[in-house]
Amino acid sequence: MTPQLQQAIRLLQLSSLELQTEIQEALDSNLMLEVGDEAEDSRAAAETDSPQEAETNTAAEQQDDSLSMETEAMPDELPVDSNWDDVYESTLPTSSQPASTDFDDREFEISDESGQSLQDHLRWQLGLTPFSDTDRIIADALIDSINDDGYLSVSLEEIHQSLANDEDSDLELDEVEAVLHRIQNFDPAGVAARNLQESLLIQLRQLDDVSHKQQLAIQLLEQHFDLLASRDYSQLLRKLKIDEDQLKDVISFIQSLNPRPGGMVSDQKPEYVIPDVFVKKVKNKWVVELNPDTAPRLRINNHYASLIKQVNNSADNTYMKNHLQEARWFIKSLASRNETLLKVATCIVERQRAFLEHGEEAMKAMVLHDIAEAVEMHESTISRVTTKKYMHTPRGIFELKYFFSSHVTTANGGECSATAIRALLKKLIAAENTNKPLSDSKLADILSEQGINVARRTVAKYREAINIPPSNERKRLA
Repeated sequence: MTPQLQQAIRLLQLSSLELQTEIQEALDSNLMLEVGDEAEDSRAAAETDSPQEAETNTAAEQQDDSLSMETEAMPDELPVDSNWDDVYESTLPTSSQPASTDFDDREFEISDESGQSLQDHLRWQLGLTPFSDTDRIIADALIDSINDDGYLSVSLEEIHQSLANDEDSDLELDEVEAVLHRIQNFDPAGVAARNLQESLLIQLRQLDDVSHKQQLAIQLLEQHFDLLASRDYSQLLRKLKIDEDQLKDVISFIQSLNPRPGGMVSDQKPEYVIPDVFVKKVKNKWVVELNPDTAPRLRINNHYASLIKQVNNSADNTYMKNHLQEARWFIKSLASRNETLLKVATCIVERQRAFLEHGEEAMKAMVLHDIAEAVEMHESTISRVTTKKYMHTPRGIFELKYFFSSHVTTANGGECSATAIRALLKKLIAAENTNKPLSDSKLADILSEQGINVARRTVAKYREAINIPPSNERKRLA
């Protein structure tokens, strides 16, 4: 593969944000590239060129012709379609800056944009809290043992043993537990707990206003947590000596607490989604358009291009010619990417029109091969085009890969997509009697009555995929 083809394939698989970064780097490193103004270009095309402009354009055309003798010719269409599944990380190098340097700079910038971790957040509070030297060492060890969910992942006995060996002192287990209780008062509420029960109790005890409902919730968690976990509501009613409405109110209060307090502090960099294409309905017809903000209109700077013939120094002349050729390839690769993306997105919209009209339950089964066959490209190209590319529709923003799913056979010999089945399961479970939730077998029977042949195991797989718990965990008070 030539470097130009590698560049075209690499641009094809970049997300919108990555593409904007790539374009900005190309503009910064290549003097022949500039951002074009569409209105300005239209006016310039409509007006008669001045003698100076005509001379500049003629010089640019002449040097373009001369380049064809010294560099490889540019085809009308770049062969971005390929059955190679390799991911090319290298950029097209320029004489001013190696590609490897660009890559290192990007890696440094990405690592520098990370947020604050939970451990950093706790250590910041540790620095503001008075501790003895020994207690601070214990606190450091405890904070190191807290996982991303905010729970202590190592037993106090293990932490005590490791500290006792390191310090070679008579450190007692009670001292470690005392420091743990102090850390449990840190933000976020419920952090450093040893289990869910302890975390919920910590959060309840840190509430400002003490109410009867709060006291009932503490009593329920302290004395009857196992009954709550098994949803044995009849036993809870008898032991707490309250009616159903009170129990329902207390359980709702407990469910309002955070079971993963550590998730409130994350060191993950936020991911922003910019739609690559817009889909809207105009006069009963679905129209697909590229997002003009994701890729500015690039063009060759005619002023610098015209200087090639005027430069006498051979090294400078070669330098400028290389930049011009790289700029032409970059613009061509960018245009090819946009054309391929629009073609694939349009084909997806045509096949998933029912989804746009009626929602997930009308989603049709579709695989990469279907689109590849329709647009006459290789499946690997369709995979690259649909990865990290997003479509803005009246129903929301979706990754292009969202529209692809496996299928099951219906009773009449047709096909039903996995996405449609998951949507049906959501609808059935949302409408179920919470006092007697539908089992996976019952859900399979209901789908079978609608002509969709799925096994109980398949229903369980789809249910887990949409994060819906099994029937015994969905049981609620009426």
